[in-house]
Amino acid sequence: MSYGELSVPRIMPINIVKVYKILQGKATIIMANEFGRIVKNVGQGFFDRTLARLKGAGVTPLDSQIGGQRSMAKWSGRNDTRDWRVKLTIPTGASALRKALLENNNLLAPLKDIGGIFWPLTPAVVIQHSANYNPLAQTHSNYPFQAYQNSHVDSMNIIGEFPVQNQQDAAHWVATVNFLRTVTKMFYGKDQDLKGNPPPILHMSGYGDHMFQKVPVVINTFNVELRPGIDYISTKQNTVYQGQLASTGSTGRELGLQKEFNPNSIDQTWAPTLSNISVLVTPIYSRDSAKNFSLSEFARGNLNGKGKGEIGFI
Repeated sequence: MSYGELSVPRIMPINIVKVYKILQGKATIIMANEFGRIVKNVGQGFFDRTLARLKGAGVTPLDSQIGGQRSMAKWSGRNDTRDWRVKLTIPTGASALRKALLENNNLLAPLKDIGGIFWPLTPAVVIQHSANYNPLAQTHSNYPFQAYQNSHVDSMNIIGEFPVQNQQDAAHWVATVNFLRTVTKMFYGKDQDLKGNPPPILHMSGYGDHMFQKVPVVINTFNVELRPGIDYISTKQNTVYQGQLASTGSTGRELGLQKEFNPNSIDQTWAPTLSNISVLVTPIYSRDSAKNFSLSEFARGNLNGKGKGEIGFI
């Protein structure tokens, strides 16, 4: 080509598909590295928070304990004094009541250690405190005069889920329901020792020393939800007559049974794998207990029922 002549640039064909694949591969590598970094940071944060929760619950977060020996989840009570689950228990001083309801009772045997029921998962608790005032109308005044009348704690509703994963959990669920059925009834009929006594007063505890600690309550109502569309687990419960028949060798006819009873036979009860149990309780204080109230001591947390033989004010 002579000097001064214009040259036409050569256009080289580009393989668009090949370029796209190269760019896509580089982008995939960059995204994978970035995603790995994010997962690592999130996982590390989650692991750290899990260790903190285990440590706060009284479990030593050692690698050997977390990754070593396995344990089965169950409802068994904790021997730790820091157990803050919500519980409704028979007072420890009510020995006659505990004996009447829990002694030699296979049905309520899962509840004997704590003397009552507890929510295995953290429930929702609705609390309301009220101060009542009477408005006194004043002549030629825009505002009535508020005269204080009284203060009280309204009924509290405890709503929580009860998961059941095995036969032991099912036995505990059945015992819980039957305990609630029992403590909402009075002693009547053949009960001679405690005949005429109203439904028992229970102690409500939960969330630590300065929330609920041996608060005396009575149960007004309770609700049990049996959901459709979920699995039910069978449990084995000893029959009412099993202990009597096993000791006497009886066939059960003298107890009024129509057919011969096998001492080795057992009843079955089916518990839902997940249900809601809600209990409405009302705090109750006797006159003698109310005489021991002091607002200055209450403000300092000295009336929380932590002492021996004391009850908790809320």
